[in-house]
Amino acid sequence: MRHWLVALWAIVGREALRFLHQRGRFFAALVRPLVWLLVFAAGFRAALGLSITPPYQTYITYEVYIVPGLCGMILLFNGMQSSLSLVYDREMGSMRLLLTAPLPRWWLLFCKLLAGTVISILQCYAFLAVAAIYGIVMPWYGYLAVLPALMVAGLMLGALGLALSSLVKQLENFAGVMNFVIFPAFFLSSALYPLWKMAESSVLLHNICAVNPFTHGVELIRFALYGKLNPAALGWTALAGLAFWALGVWGYDPRRGMIRRKG
Repeated sequence: MRHWLVALWAIVGREALRFLHQRGRFFAALVRPLVWLLVFAAGFRAALGLSITPPYQTYITYEVYIVPGLCGMILLFNGMQSSLSLVYDREMGSMRLLLTAPLPRWWLLFCKLLAGTVISILQCYAFLAVAAIYGIVMPWYGYLAVLPALMVAGLMLGALGLALSSLVKQLENFAGVMNFVIFPAFFLSSALYPLWKMAESSVLLHNICAVNPFTHGVELIRFALYGKLNPAALGWTALAGLAFWALGVWGYDPRRGMIRRKG
């Protein structure tokens, strides 16, 4: 067990150092949701005519409504960014060297996944701090209750990135795959507008949003920020995360997955 913890500490520390040396990555992850919050929120609110009444039955502004969705955006983009680093490490050979360590392959991949999730959560809290300075303040207990929700949603989205990285052959192709996944997942969800508003325009789009795992991750975060638990969102997010995780572990199996195909 000690060797397992040493591997976890080493991998998380390596990813943390890599993140510290990539300051542009932090600012990009922080500026992107802030632009949506400060610039686009007013336009969306005016265009959609939203009057938000969330499950806690109090009126809130549209800016407050989209904060959980923007936290989900940070997790989504960072999950894809972490998977991009996996593809890069695989092409450079460091990933193959890591997976030859005398530890279970699933544990080594989980360490990589956990490292990326921890970094994403830190960025989410930085965004929440800036939003609070801007005047969008959540209940104080919500900042504590949201931590496990961010962890579950971050692991699910990181596992999605892990699965994608195991299927992509070349680094050059991964950018297109990222865009193909990120934008439909984000816009076909409840991150920017409630599902009931989507149902008013298209039942088909509403149904697509309802089965989108990212929607359930956002709803899990939204409820947690107000100290509430959404069991359905938790269950679907965890189930999707396990499915993506299993696909990722399978993809990195040298007997069946991408590593064997690359020879």
